[in-house]
Amino acid sequence: MTSGAEASREGWSRRRFIGALGGAAAVVAVPAPASAPADPESAPPTGSTTAPAPSAHRTGKAAGPHPLYLGTYTSVDGGGKGIGLASYDATTGRITGTGTLTGVPDPSFLALHPDGRTLYAVDEQTAGAVTAVRLADRKVLGARSTGGAGPCHLSVHPSGRWLLSANYTSGSVAVHPIDTAGALGERTALAKHSTPQPGPGQDGPHAHQFVTSPDGGHVLAVDLGTDTVYTYRLDTTKGTLTEVSQAHTRAGAGPRSLTFHPGGRYAYLANEVDDTIAVCAYDPATGALSIGAPQPSGSTGGTTNYPAQILVTSNGAYAYLANRGDNTLARYAVEADGARLRLLGTVPVSGDFPRQIAFSPDGTLLFTANQKSSTVSVFHVDATSGELRLAGTPFASPVAVCALPL
Repeated sequence: MTSGAEASREGWSRRRFIGALGGAAAVVAVPAPASAPADPESAPPTGSTTAPAPSAHRTGKAAGPHPLYLGTYTSVDGGGKGIGLASYDATTGRITGTGTLTGVPDPSFLALHPDGRTLYAVDEQTAGAVTAVRLADRKVLGARSTGGAGPCHLSVHPSGRWLLSANYTSGSVAVHPIDTAGALGERTALAKHSTPQPGPGQDGPHAHQFVTSPDGGHVLAVDLGTDTVYTYRLDTTKGTLTEVSQAHTRAGAGPRSLTFHPGGRYAYLANEVDDTIAVCAYDPATGALSIGAPQPSGSTGGTTNYPAQILVTSNGAYAYLANRGDNTLARYAVEADGARLRLLGTVPVSGDFPRQIAFSPDGTLLFTANQKSSTVSVFHVDATSGELRLAGTPFASPVAVCALPL
């Protein structure tokens, strides 16, 4: 593939290839965790005493270390051996490595079940799959085929009953049922993005994200290859998908990541290929998304830049965009009840190629997974001004492409 954003190689997605261009990553050995074994094969038997499952909805700054899970590629030089295990201090932001959960290949993106008991990972390989991990004893509950190649994103429906995943290389999205124990069933839906035709420089559809709208009535798939955001209605009884709407960016924008304002009527779209973002209006009744004019990413133009992910604070006051290449986090004021973004400035990520960003559950910390420098940076988030302040030295983690703080 020859888009301006990334190249592709047989058996690899373009996402993985561009990270490999940064050279071999540093591999850091860390001790096994005290609360549970790192290797699932040595996990304690069912019924043994284990650490309690982490909460998905922690409030305040609970005492003691908080869990942090790290996604990587296991099939690239310098990559990890599985899902990285770590903890962080909610006051200082300091990360401490605790081991590795093996048995999950190329876990490049992670998501948590709403009840906080099960972790899900993509297996970003040619024969794509999604894997469930029980957190109480870190037991791998099994993997299911996504029906496509290079799954790069997943999310859990708010009901906790369905796992949504996006196959980047194949340009399709999939749905899997989740049972009461958190394990995955056989796929119930697979939707291929066959129209419109791929955008300039693209070799086909490339689904990059699959998320649920705030109202819960629709699920939206962002496709970089077709310059389109697809809206589907998910049958929450059968797990099937019905397409109800398409929203098109300008040709060649390469949309990558969509994030909703907490008010539910607006969303923000990061466009990877043309280095822009856009404000989108959303109609909960129909699921229709209307994409606004492109806006600056905050990059300086000194190097090629690929916006990766945009996040919004829980109070809807500020938004942050990860800029790969420019290696900055752009900060925006959110105005007019979500209808407008105003660029306030940028801060360096203290790393190379910030692939993904995430807030701590209480919103006081922001984590960036820096792919090419194999580091995770942590920032304190000022609740009043939205300003970011680096929290010490970034943590070394091989080919860090996802950070999930609990």
